[in-house]
Amino acid sequence: MKLYLRSTFIHNVAYPGLVVLITLSALCAIFPELTNNILTHIQNWIYANLSWSYILIVSFFLIFLFILAFSKIGSIRLGADNSAPQYSFFSWIAMLFAAGMGIGLMYFGVAEPMSHYVNPALPSIVNKAKEAQLATFFHWGLHAWAVFCVMGLILAYFSFRYKLPLAIRSGLYPILGERIKGKIGDVVDIFALVSTFFGIATSLGFGVVQLNAGLVHLGILTESSFLFQSIIIIIVSSLAILSAVSGVGNGVKRLSEINLSMAVVLLLFMLFLGPTTFLLSAFSEGIGYYINQFADLTFNTFAFERDGRAWFTTWTVMYWAWWISWAPFVGLFIARISKGRTIREYILAVLLVPSVFIFLWMTVFGNGAIWFDRHDAAGSLSAIAHNADVLLFSFFEQFPLATPLCVLALMMIAVFFITSADSGILVMDSIASGNKPNSPRWQIAFWGVLLALISMALLYVGGLKSLQTMTLVSALPFGAIMVLLCFCLWKALRADETYFSSKLPYGSRNWNGEHWHERLQQILTFSQKKDIKRFFAERVRPAFEELQAEFAKNNIDAHIYEGKNGPLSIELQIPHDKIWNYRYGVTTETQTISDYIAEEDNTPDVETDKQYVPVTYYTDGRTGNNIQYLTKEEIIADVLREYERYISLVSDEENAMLFIDKKKYRQ
Repeated sequence: MKLYLRSTFIHNVAYPGLVVLITLSALCAIFPELTNNILTHIQNWIYANLSWSYILIVSFFLIFLFILAFSKIGSIRLGADNSAPQYSFFSWIAMLFAAGMGIGLMYFGVAEPMSHYVNPALPSIVNKAKEAQLATFFHWGLHAWAVFCVMGLILAYFSFRYKLPLAIRSGLYPILGERIKGKIGDVVDIFALVSTFFGIATSLGFGVVQLNAGLVHLGILTESSFLFQSIIIIIVSSLAILSAVSGVGNGVKRLSEINLSMAVVLLLFMLFLGPTTFLLSAFSEGIGYYINQFADLTFNTFAFERDGRAWFTTWTVMYWAWWISWAPFVGLFIARISKGRTIREYILAVLLVPSVFIFLWMTVFGNGAIWFDRHDAAGSLSAIAHNADVLLFSFFEQFPLATPLCVLALMMIAVFFITSADSGILVMDSIASGNKPNSPRWQIAFWGVLLALISMALLYVGGLKSLQTMTLVSALPFGAIMVLLCFCLWKALRADETYFSSKLPYGSRNWNGEHWHERLQQILTFSQKKDIKRFFAERVRPAFEELQAEFAKNNIDAHIYEGKNGPLSIELQIPHDKIWNYRYGVTTETQTISDYIAEEDNTPDVETDKQYVPVTYYTDGRTGNNIQYLTKEEIIADVLREYERYISLVSDEENAMLFIDKKKYRQ
């Protein structure tokens, strides 16, 4: 019996998380109106006073991702350097797409463009259809996917590259170190667990209501009621649990591929049965208009158009809050399926592929509905723009084969419903168990049952609205946490790039293994100031003195200076009248020794947390190399290499002007 009821729960995350989400759900269920009024008041205050912060946060995510994608960092893999993607490109795109926005596309594909068309952002807008398409592209395009992309990248990188648990706390490792295993990490994961649960519960509410409305529209059900909605939740949740228990590679992957295939089929039907030429033209023009208005859209807060503030907070700010609140769920799921891809491939694919598909989808459904409303429907679609539950099916009535289209759409909504739920169940179990493998089936099923029960309870008492508002309110603090996680990611990536691009120590590149016993002792010793002083006295100064004497034999005056570039420094200088003096110097650089090597037993002994290394500098101000392993003869050779470079550059007429000392030349 004990073996059967074993769990992989992390007690400090799973149980407090369950207490929090059950308590908040109970408040929304017992006091739905009071809770909703309080939360709405908080939400309105945030939207009125801090709406600009949502804009800056999401804009920062998008800019940050483009910087990573087009820098050298983009070639780093999410995993070992030789790792390969776990899933094919089609399967990968299908899964992240289904988890990210599946139900939303079915619910808002017609409803949002039509809403912007009927009630535009500003009364002065002339071309309402074109602006409606632009606003929809903006809300569902690159900015939305940037939020999910950032979260998924952070989780995938630290999990697959650093071998840390696939958990949000792992993203704080660069600043917290091993403390992520403590209370701070627990609180972050509890927040992610609760946010994921409520985000799925409220979003799936759209799917239940639309499924019920579609079945009524087809005459399969007689009315939209709690009884029928509960039956739908039970059926869909049961299928989602079966899919989740089957695992990502079986149930989730196959359902996602099926759903994306059905979406393509439905999209093509709508495109070729509708006003095809107009839709393709609108798609092309819409892409161009979106690119042209991109910067203005990104940072616009309607500060100078007060008439548009209500629209701005109702739509743009609400969407940015919604995407941020969904980031833990979608990000964790995307991370799970993205191992082995390069950062550049990951970012560009996650940003561009779903966005372009969504642009085409919103054009065909949204602009198609507006076209029919202007021509054949005589305004009947715009008249019900406020009723998103039935708007999609009313749109289908404008086409031949309306009933088969409605059936196909209902099948898609159901499968999107299932794929969102099963991926959410797996993500919640992953958070609660610290991504431990082989969770028992009852544990995975537990999250599906709990999701169904709480969703039905809140649907019955009308508490889903309160839960949705709570989720949106929590988005702002989590957005700030995500910005901090971006800083941690940048810090880790810079260290990663430095490590993998670093070359052999300068003194070891041409070393032939001679005096290897002495070299080993040098490697095992972290130099202190006394060691640097001895290095200068026994190797650097004798090398400079021999060179000084040899230069003198060739009528070249060379000088040796100490302390010109810091207390522990020595320099060989050959002065000139009009051009820069030739300088080859050695200064001392202080480096901090990491705690990791200091705390290990089987590593060199560490006396202090600092070490001092001799680093060269040259005529043109370049910082050179660490020469702590060079012998006197090798230092002489290094000086002559640099001097040869200096002479050859000055001798070339094209380069000589770069070496003119302007101060001396004016004299």
